[in-house]
Amino acid sequence: MSSVIVTHIERANANDVQALSAFGVATVHEAMGRRGLMNPYLRPIYDDAKVCGTAVTVSCHPGDNLMIHAAMEVCRPGDVLVVTVTSASTDGMFGELLGVSARAQGAQGLIIDAGVRDTVELTEMRFPVWAKAISAKGTVKATAGSVNIPVVCAGCIVNPGDIIVGDRDGVVVVPKAEAAQVALAAQARTDKEANVRNRLAQGELGLDIYGLREKLKALSVTYVSN
Repeated sequence: MSSVIVTHIERANANDVQALSAFGVATVHEAMGRRGLMNPYLRPIYDDAKVCGTAVTVSCHPGDNLMIHAAMEVCRPGDVLVVTVTSASTDGMFGELLGVSARAQGAQGLIIDAGVRDTVELTEMRFPVWAKAISAKGTVKATAGSVNIPVVCAGCIVNPGDIIVGDRDGVVVVPKAEAAQVALAAQARTDKEANVRNRLAQGELGLDIYGLREKLKALSVTYVSN
């Protein structure tokens, strides 16, 4: 496939992005039927990092951040950079200066299936990043890649304009066509959990709330006393 930079993409509806921003990654993942979760090796560079925005996808050669620089030109306010590499890499492909550039273009954060550097400075900037590794090893700018094409990042398919939700639990991808439905399902799940939380706090057992006694019986689990 030839290298391309797609300058105009269809982004998820802003109202859907706003609705999903109210929920954590675990809730969104469950609301989607346990789909869309990136591999758990992606970790935030600071514990309370959160992001919810539309994906600008970047495909890079390992150890080469040329296309991340190219992606800055097509970022719009509310976007999240989603960077993948054509083979495994832990090189520090994104640092403070790219963070400054990304923020100036309105980017909300970065998801990168490779390494990141300058994490102290990025943390001080409160620029949220989820990365495979932290590494001071630098990169070159020599090899063509693509911007705003479908990619696989940390085991998950991401299309340009999909919604990315990230927090301490990880990163989940919501296809833009499903966003409104997922937001409704996430709210329903949140309401249900509030009820269960109250019942647990009152002393009820999960065995009874979830009907698990019958499950134990079906699995031939017996109670004995000494």
